[in-house]
Amino acid sequence: MRDEAKAAVVEAAGATAIIGDATDADLVTSAARDSDGVIHLASAKDVDPVFIEAVLRGLEGSGKPFVHTGGIWSFGSNADIAEDSPLDPPALTAWRGANETRVLSAAGIRTAVVVPSIVYGHGKGLANVIVDAPRGSGGVPALRLIGDGSQHWATVHVDDLAALYVLAFERGDAGAVYVGASGINPTVRELAEVASVTAGLDGRVEAESVSESRSRLGEGLADALLLDQQARGGRARIDLGWEPNGVSLVEEIASGTYAPADTARA
Repeated sequence: MRDEAKAAVVEAAGATAIIGDATDADLVTSAARDSDGVIHLASAKDVDPVFIEAVLRGLEGSGKPFVHTGGIWSFGSNADIAEDSPLDPPALTAWRGANETRVLSAAGIRTAVVVPSIVYGHGKGLANVIVDAPRGSGGVPALRLIGDGSQHWATVHVDDLAALYVLAFERGDAGAVYVGASGINPTVRELAEVASVTAGLDGRVEAESVSESRSRLGEGLADALLLDQQARGGRARIDLGWEPNGVSLVEEIASGTYAPADTARA
């Protein structure tokens, strides 16, 4: 935890909090050595190289678990993503590969990588890029798509994903990769049409060009969100008995969980 307020939330949930920074190598190594294992959820380009090496030092030779976080975008556009699918990451996440290889190749530690697809739930996450999108440029308001909206998003509810991390920690095989995907892969257009109804726009949506999406969202994020991805999470189901049962993202948007921040936005 980076401050006492966040530490208080963690401790209220029954955990022991440590205030510090994930790039404080000595702190991370000491905490890893004293732990029963490590789950790394704060994966970031400027964090992972330091954090991973610190954890590996702390767990060296212990046989304890270390579950690292990957990302579905690393597979690029693919209609049936599996753990052994070829990698084709967008520029935004090209940095992940070397870190994951380092984790999986570590000896004397039961390492695994969980690869979340697009995570949603409780009104949080990238779904808000859709529901809070501009309301179009025409005379009749319409929710702006990312590109033409034909791309699929592999998705997973945050509560199901949390269960997968626990299973990988407790039962995962050394060197295993587990794709965290519900098997429900809506298109951006499907999501936006439901969001449009919820926002009182009668399901109206409006496509934009790739260049327009890049200008609005930034080139790196836009290129990632334009990937056409579908996944089933089969290995986690078969090897770990994982059962993702969370309500779908379409249903969450329809229920109003993702209420638009400003339905009058232009």
